[in-house]
Amino acid sequence: MILQKFQEITVQKNDLLVRHNETIQYQYYVVKGCLRTYFIDESGKEHTIQFAIEDWWISDYIAYFGNRKTVFNIECIKEALLLRIKKDDLEEIYNKVPQIERFFRKKIEKAFVRQELRILGNLTQTAKERYLLFLETYPLIEKNIKNYHIASYLGITTESLSRIRKEIAVN
Repeated sequence: MILQKFQEITVQKNDLLVRHNETIQYQYYVVKGCLRTYFIDESGKEHTIQFAIEDWWISDYIAYFGNRKTVFNIECIKEALLLRIKKDDLEEIYNKVPQIERFFRKKIEKAFVRQELRILGNLTQTAKERYLLFLETYPLIEKNIKNYHIASYLGITTESLSRIRKEIAVN
């Protein structure tokens, strides 16, 4: 019953899975590949919010849970195999299988804690500390994504990222 509610999709590199200002009805589980969630501010600058790698979930949760238009874009940065599920179908599973609801609640709690820690880190950590935490959180991802995506995620320039990498390589 649960598997019937999921739909398998493949997304190609550089494709947008979600575009800003759309209606969304899915969340996605990453079987393989890499995606990123980003926001474009009024000046046109991109701000990477999240990367999603194997065994991660991704969506525009502001829109998904808030019944609003999407705020973010979600871009595929390495060809991805995803499982998607509609919000209504997930609610049906929750009603029929309470253990699944508990499982997802625990996942959401962990994600919320990670997000809060990221906010605190952005406020209190140096760029180097944020970069080292990025490497710990996303092992091996660095080879698959562009430097400006990493810099955007860290809230620094690509030049600063290069300086940090050189400093780490020397030590």
